[in-house]
Amino acid sequence: MIPKRSKYAIQALKCLAKVYREKKHLSIATIAEEENIPRKFLETILLQLRNGGMVGSKMGATGGYFLVKHPDEIVLSSIIRATGGPIALLPCVSLNFYEECTECPHEELCGLHDVMLEVREASIHILSKTSLADLILREKKLLRKSENKRK
Repeated sequence: MIPKRSKYAIQALKCLAKVYREKKHLSIATIAEEENIPRKFLETILLQLRNGGMVGSKMGATGGYFLVKHPDEIVLSSIIRATGGPIALLPCVSLNFYEECTECPHEELCGLHDVMLEVREASIHILSKTSLADLILREKKLLRKSENKRK
């Protein structure tokens, strides 16, 4: 399960991606309000994203946060990892957050473990090829589809 911190990070980055072409900077207050993210939590998340090389910040009246990479270059797996989130559904199959399984005496003989390894690999594959730009495009398509159903 993707942690809330990673979901908030994706929301914040989508917000910044929407103003990327105009080279606008958004304040923490603006992002927090637009995306309904607790401000203090957002500060921590943006710091992690800055340390992960995805956002930059500028001080002053026209300051705020901005994307340092094009939305096509920021993939979901990088966002999740930058915010400390596991991609695997179970800790016993996680690459970065591995924990020994307490239910199974031998992980290598566990059928569920084997299936979850496949799920992890498929998840990594999808999240590593899906960019912020892809996500925004999907949402636009879903919105159009939803609007067409109402007509």
